[in-house]
Amino acid sequence: MRRGLFILLCSFLIIGQSTAQKKDITLEDVWQYYAFFPASVSGFNFMNDGKHYAKIDDDRNAKGIFEYDITTGEKSGTIFSGAEAKLSSFSSYRFSENEDKILLETEKEQIYRHSSRANFFVWNKENKSLNPLSENGKQRYARFNKSADRVAFVRKNNLFYKDLNSGKEIQITNDGKENEIINGATDWVYEEEFSIPTAFEWSPDGNRIAFLKFDESNVEEFTMTMYTGELYPGSSTFKYPKAGEDNAKVSLHIYTLKSGKTQKIDLGNQPDMYIPRIKWTKDPNQLIAFHMNRHQNELELISVNAKNGKTQSILKEKNKYYIDIHDHLTFLEDGKRFVWTSEKSGYNHIYIYDFKGQKTQITKGNFDVTAFYGVDEKKGLVYFQSAEVSPMERHVYSINLKGKKKKQLTTQSGTNRAQFSSTKDYYVNTHSAANVPPSTIVYSATGKQVRTIEDNAAFKKRVDAYNTSPVEFFDFKTSENVSLNGWMIKPPNMEKGKKYPVFMYVYGGPGSQTAQDSWNFSNYGWFQMLAQKGYIVVSVDNRGTGARGEEFKKMTYLQLGKYETIDQIETAKYLASQSYVDGDRIGIFGWSYGGYLSSLCLLKGADVFKAAIAVAPVTNWKWYDTIYTERFMQTPKENERGYEDNSPTNFANLLEGEYLIVHGTADDNVHAQNTYEMINALINANKQFDSYFYPNRNHGIYGGVTRLHLYTKMTNFILENL
Repeated sequence: MRRGLFILLCSFLIIGQSTAQKKDITLEDVWQYYAFFPASVSGFNFMNDGKHYAKIDDDRNAKGIFEYDITTGEKSGTIFSGAEAKLSSFSSYRFSENEDKILLETEKEQIYRHSSRANFFVWNKENKSLNPLSENGKQRYARFNKSADRVAFVRKNNLFYKDLNSGKEIQITNDGKENEIINGATDWVYEEEFSIPTAFEWSPDGNRIAFLKFDESNVEEFTMTMYTGELYPGSSTFKYPKAGEDNAKVSLHIYTLKSGKTQKIDLGNQPDMYIPRIKWTKDPNQLIAFHMNRHQNELELISVNAKNGKTQSILKEKNKYYIDIHDHLTFLEDGKRFVWTSEKSGYNHIYIYDFKGQKTQITKGNFDVTAFYGVDEKKGLVYFQSAEVSPMERHVYSINLKGKKKKQLTTQSGTNRAQFSSTKDYYVNTHSAANVPPSTIVYSATGKQVRTIEDNAAFKKRVDAYNTSPVEFFDFKTSENVSLNGWMIKPPNMEKGKKYPVFMYVYGGPGSQTAQDSWNFSNYGWFQMLAQKGYIVVSVDNRGTGARGEEFKKMTYLQLGKYETIDQIETAKYLASQSYVDGDRIGIFGWSYGGYLSSLCLLKGADVFKAAIAVAPVTNWKWYDTIYTERFMQTPKENERGYEDNSPTNFANLLEGEYLIVHGTADDNVHAQNTYEMINALINANKQFDSYFYPNRNHGIYGGVTRLHLYTKMTNFILENL
């Protein structure tokens, strides 16, 4: 009896010591030492054989590109030695089609989110020569043609190509001019909202180059002040079309190398159109152009005959809301069919079309296909990711070209993201869940596990030493009978009968999700720290978010902010009704679109929210760009009430709680103008608030200790006001 009591007491002592040894999380742990950021595996550059991949690694006192076996992970060869070639560093590389040459990017200079300029070098594997692509200034978007004897690129808004055999540099366009004419690259708004910085494509035989020309002469300029320590500040000026204002005039052109002539393609007389994608078919004389109206609810695929410039429509889509642009267009080897995805059924699904417009629907059901991974024509299989199991999960599937024999390849609940080898024999799956950090594993195409690349075991052990709580999922119905999904992190060792403050996190923009069963890379450590300090941290996906079909996602059309705000206020009321929540202490935080919603929630939900943080928020959609804003709202002239009824600047007089608004002054995306105008409205309403500005920081507000500084401010604001 005494021995049993002794063992029991020792057990309690050990448990107590174990609990006591758990460390409290500090902001330095999160944003200085990055203790809560798991190891990641960068994208695989699969080789043509489908069994090997290439990646950059250390090469003595330089960088090199090495070949690895996908099944074993063992290094199987050296593709490029920076040490031997006397090139110490490069940021990225691109193979030619047959992998006998490599384009190496050096001295990269970022322009905007997706765009950059750099000095490129060409490495010839056969004779082991390394030569600069051009010595006439930095280049953008260097691309080999199929035979790798020529490289096209953009410099100073003009399109060029280099003949690698003769060494001659040929200038295709001559009218390029900063803030006026762009050839072969996109303007700011295309780059940001259509995710397309490169605007030229080699034909499959390498004899032609199709490219877009942007005439942004009539687009208004936006200027950001840059504080550099000099006596007078500098400035950055660029063309930025705001909602309802003039866009750049875009046109399609095809240049033929043999003749040296360029033909302009007639895509119709619609004066205000978008060409968000161009892509060659398997036929070197057939180009496909995406043609879209300004409202973005009509999309046409136009086939262009490169020989004579004649055009023909091969697919048309109309939508009562809007159409999202994607990169899923894939031409099959028979040259007669192509893969396409569409929401025409009410959910995003995969179709196969022929060039006469006949279609076969490959995937069906009340779920969204969320990624398309390609086609293995030899096996007759299509690979994709979907939210079929749950809107909060993602799984990888295969299905045959007739839409039969669908197979779920992934079994672990949570989020699975795949990257397939070039031959589709293997795929690398990255899996994570809300409480499970990412693991990266190689599988055969049938779903059989081959090897583990990264299991984050060391990260799990490190995080386990801290005082954390599990992420719990929940759902509830609003007063309008709308079912919403969310997650919650409760304080460790919650006391029964005690009421806790709530800190809500929101993004909420069209098609987005925060309530997904996946690892929260950016804020996991901070949210756990707040829970450790006694806050319940919650995030809920409002109406307008993704993976629940078209109607749920697009029901916010013409009224951005209205239903999202209603749903977040309903969330706060639901939480306030819980026995463990202090309904008088509920706050909300968001960044970008989330900052827009957190502002609206504090103003329109003054009786519910005590405090809000808005980082880089839109405060009136009339100050944001044409493509994004008009996709969901049309123009301010067409939809005045939609803009005015949901703009935080118009409700500054409703402010009752504590408000912190933050912006980077060099935010080229959501301009700091939004925050300055919000501040003006608050001053005019004689409302007190707190604001922080970060000079020369862009939309991400980072660099050095910037994030630590920002999160220190936000944490102190929460501690003082909730």
